[in-house]
Amino acid sequence: MKIISLNTWGGRAGKEGLLDFFRTHGSDTDVFCLQEIWSAPHRHLEGAMAGGAPINHDDIMEYAFQEISETLPDFEPLFHPHFGDSYGLMMLVNKKWRIQNSGEMFVYMYKGHYPSETDLGNHARNIQYVTIENGETPLTVINFHGLWNGKGKTDSEERLEQSDKILGFTRSLNNPFVLCGDFNLKPETESLKKFEDAGLRNLIKEYGVISTRTSHYTKPEKFADYVFTSPEVEVNDFQVLRDEVSDHSPLVLEIA
Repeated sequence: MKIISLNTWGGRAGKEGLLDFFRTHGSDTDVFCLQEIWSAPHRHLEGAMAGGAPINHDDIMEYAFQEISETLPDFEPLFHPHFGDSYGLMMLVNKKWRIQNSGEMFVYMYKGHYPSETDLGNHARNIQYVTIENGETPLTVINFHGLWNGKGKTDSEERLEQSDKILGFTRSLNNPFVLCGDFNLKPETESLKKFEDAGLRNLIKEYGVISTRTSHYTKPEKFADYVFTSPEVEVNDFQVLRDEVSDHSPLVLEIA
């Protein structure tokens, strides 16, 4: 089974290049876990600051959910927004797999929370999950985009609590799982270490990855994206792809 995690950057690196990426990898991928997905414009927020930059609708894919879904017709699209009802997390599951269940859980603030218009990036955060029948043992894949607070990628009370809530969810599972996405955390943070202390494999550390960002990202901090697996998951391969389709690099996990 092959899983790809990618923060799409809202399509700012170019819509056609991003869609070509999905066309290329759709034939041999089982699950896509995507962050920063729009399904409708927020024209009244044009120019407002979000994530340290102003919203510019000329740069983003306003209907990314619909366009990516159309590009991957053999996949079941799942959308769980965390800002309003049109911006958030997307997963696509190849239709050859049977989905047992899917859903979301908020780990920072709550569904429907609306941040200050001077600080839109500090919005609610959720995890999105899907459990797939995978032979005799189901597999749960969890998609996550962690809190941005405008103060870097260091620990905060909210981020520590966010990690605890995610781990609480994983403890409720009775099957192997994969947790992936843009955590907005430095590798040395306690917020990240909590997952390792819980017995999860940190594949970014294990495979000696030195950056999860592309040339579109010019700041010095080169880590944001991570993949964790429960001990039962047999990892066949893990890679950071070089595709420049976002300011984040795609992460590819292959498991038995």
